[in-house]
Amino acid sequence: MLRRRKAIIQRIVIFLAILGPGIITGSVDNDAGGITTYSIAGALYGYKLVWTLIPAFIVLLVIQEMNARMGIVTGKGLADLIRENAGVKVTFFIFVGLLIADIGNTTTEFAGVAGSMEVFSVSKYISVPIVAFVIWFLVVKGNYKFAERIFLIFSVSLLVYVISALMGHPHWQEIGQSIVHPKMDMDGQSIAMVIGLVGTTIAPWMQFYMQSSVIEKGLKMKNYKYTLWDIAIGAIATVVVAFFIMIACASTLHVNHITINEAKDAALALKPLAGAIASQVFAFGLFIASIFSATILPLATAFYVCEAFGFEAGIDKKWEEAPEFYVLYTAILIISAFIILLPNAPLIQISLWSQILNGMLLPVVLICMILIVNNKKIMGKYTNKLFNNIIGWTATIVLVILSLILIVMPLFHK
Repeated sequence: MLRRRKAIIQRIVIFLAILGPGIITGSVDNDAGGITTYSIAGALYGYKLVWTLIPAFIVLLVIQEMNARMGIVTGKGLADLIRENAGVKVTFFIFVGLLIADIGNTTTEFAGVAGSMEVFSVSKYISVPIVAFVIWFLVVKGNYKFAERIFLIFSVSLLVYVISALMGHPHWQEIGQSIVHPKMDMDGQSIAMVIGLVGTTIAPWMQFYMQSSVIEKGLKMKNYKYTLWDIAIGAIATVVVAFFIMIACASTLHVNHITINEAKDAALALKPLAGAIASQVFAFGLFIASIFSATILPLATAFYVCEAFGFEAGIDKKWEEAPEFYVLYTAILIISAFIILLPNAPLIQISLWSQILNGMLLPVVLICMILIVNNKKIMGKYTNKLFNNIIGWTATIVLVILSLILIVMPLFHK
């Protein structure tokens, strides 16, 4: 009995030591852009698109597992592997597109900071510069272990959206029907929304961050089963938060025919419908998510760009050891914060199109990933099982088809 207890305690200790990459990567998907996309989907379509979170969860789980396995087996980042197997030219074009999308995504995070603080009557000219500096200081002057603890606290804080949704008194029977009998309108707006929902739930940049964080943590195949639990908890947390954001807006804004353009609008609109507390809880969640993602997103971008082109990268390295990494990180923060402070910046368009661009770039990243993870020379005996390949290729093909429909459809309406 005593031996069994010791074994259980030992497993818990190992799991807590490994805990981080999966939960952080999953949670950071629910960023300001994601919250905006989920909020608009709920306000515009009600419970109609809630079903998209189920296939998104399955794909997220499978892709994150592939990511972690590649990182553990190869000891290399995804960007590094893409460069080695696809060549510098292909890598360059992929990463230019990803860099543009990520600057747009980071700008959206600062828009989330500005919008959420405006609910509490704090000007963006105060909130954005302060948050940008704090984020920069945390990464440049901190270390990975300290940063990871802060990120895990942020992850747990996102569960406030459950409270906000329940205060809106959702109709659970309608929610159940929308999941059991999924429907989707085949028009440009609906397709763009579905691509945006998938693009924000399974963002391209997170594949690179997940693999880099597994490597930074120094995980080995003996830790694999614990890593799987970490990934599963992260995927569940991601979808639960996304679900309750959509429910909060569907049960209040949609039924009252209130349209919104950004997450801040949702927080403000909730006040007369679900009360001041629901409004403030929603705004607080947006603030936490925005800070969280404004830290991780440029960090992930700096990681994979430096990896792709052979520069040193990592939070635990000093500025003089990885100057390109820190300069790129700093530049993304400054550019994104500056755009938010411009008086007439098209923030709504930046937010929505960055999510759509994520959805359109995701198949390219997935194709590279699936080809690499099935290469026996790289992965040895740890190549994909049939189930992983079916899920991975199906998700890729569906996203490609939806992206093509989105591009081609306007041509037939001219």
